[in-house]
Amino acid sequence: MINDYQTQKTLREDYDVCIIGAGPAGITLGLRLAQRGWRVVLIEGGGHEYAPRSQELYKCSSSGLELYAEETRLRFLGGTSNHWAGRCRPFTPSDFAVQPPGELPGWPIPYAEIEHYLPAAMDIVDLPQGKDFQALNGGLKGGDFEGDRFLLSPPTRFAQKYATALNETDGLDVFINCNCVDLEFDKASGSLTSVQVSDYDRHRQRLVAKHFILATGAIENARQLLNSQSLSEAGVVSRDGLVGRCFMEHLNIDMGTFILGEGQDTGTHQYYTTDAFIAEYHAGKGNVTTSVLDDVRTYGRTAEVKYFLENLACEMGVASKIAFIANFSCPGDGVIGTMIEQFPNLHSHLSLLDEKDALGVGKVNVNWELSEGDRHTIKCIGSELAKQFAEMGLGFVKLHDFVYDTAVPLKIQPHAHHMGTTRMAATPEFGVVDRDCKVFGTQNLYVAGSSIFATSGASNPTMPLLQFALRLADHLDEKMKSTRKAAV
Repeated sequence: MINDYQTQKTLREDYDVCIIGAGPAGITLGLRLAQRGWRVVLIEGGGHEYAPRSQELYKCSSSGLELYAEETRLRFLGGTSNHWAGRCRPFTPSDFAVQPPGELPGWPIPYAEIEHYLPAAMDIVDLPQGKDFQALNGGLKGGDFEGDRFLLSPPTRFAQKYATALNETDGLDVFINCNCVDLEFDKASGSLTSVQVSDYDRHRQRLVAKHFILATGAIENARQLLNSQSLSEAGVVSRDGLVGRCFMEHLNIDMGTFILGEGQDTGTHQYYTTDAFIAEYHAGKGNVTTSVLDDVRTYGRTAEVKYFLENLACEMGVASKIAFIANFSCPGDGVIGTMIEQFPNLHSHLSLLDEKDALGVGKVNVNWELSEGDRHTIKCIGSELAKQFAEMGLGFVKLHDFVYDTAVPLKIQPHAHHMGTTRMAATPEFGVVDRDCKVFGTQNLYVAGSSIFATSGASNPTMPLLQFALRLADHLDEKMKSTRKAAV
């Protein structure tokens, strides 16, 4: 049942699992575990709809590249699925097999670990069973760019689609307007004993469970860990450690413009870098979209976010960032959109501030930076695309100088795909969670969502984060069954 914690504080004392955050990952985990007979509580800081008092808690300062962090996330039931555009593409084996440049390793597990969860993840977001992720167009000559393979969800709005299940599933308690403000860790047992929750009047209460899952998004997952004094005192989390580091986004680069070749198709085309391209240029992956516009319109995968912001700009006080909201292209323009992989980078990170929010929780600063490897990827994708367009007679591309000259400052926009702040690794030397998504140094604290991504690939993160959520549900189910059997 969905309860409003602001007026009804009827928490049980015998939960098997507490899930913090009711976005796609949290809702998926809550329903799966409750349907298997476990007592689950799913808490969400926001309400049923957007509200300024909730959204205000997402405010964070920004250094490095502009991220528009608070404007591109949504803090109410269903999370950011409430303005998700619906693009779905799974990871591929090479995302797990190819190591990123630098000192940090890639994934500690093979692709096969999540591959078999794809049909279930597709069902969750209303994609037809058996439907292939097929390319809408062919690739380019030379073997560097193939047609991108993806499907579009309706898109699924999790709070609406799963409203009945959230209200009626036995064993599942859902609390909205229930904010997690502290994680309470017992060093002697190595376990989280409880979390402190608060309403908007700062009335606090302890919520006790056997297992806990953070599913609040890449920025908030790291923020919750950094704010826990007991985790810090136990040495599980430190301000100079890996929690909050390797923040990644998908790179939306204004590559330039193109003039379409005579007699060429004026429709939109989607291309994706091949594994051969990655091996030859030692670069990251990337999607490139080419289109000739026939009217004035917002362009790019942030269109849904921009539309949402246009309706809330005054209320949210984002007039100073109106350029981000109003960016558009004109009729006749040949435009090139991108969704490019960013490599894990220790200098791209969150840091805890002394300033507190309205509930007394420490705020964070997000320092979003690119590496030399990221600039190299952008240069290779832009240069090779322009070359192959010309060779095939598709048109003539005019790249901006910052694409091929890495000394020139880059013009970039975020995609609102926050990843990597609690990355998965084989050992705590290189990550925050282990192969089972459990926080290193704890017995019962797990993390869900794209913050666990060791590398980002160039696919929308929704599909793989759901596959990982399903995998975590299976792992916890088996673990709790084994514990119960051992106790009998």
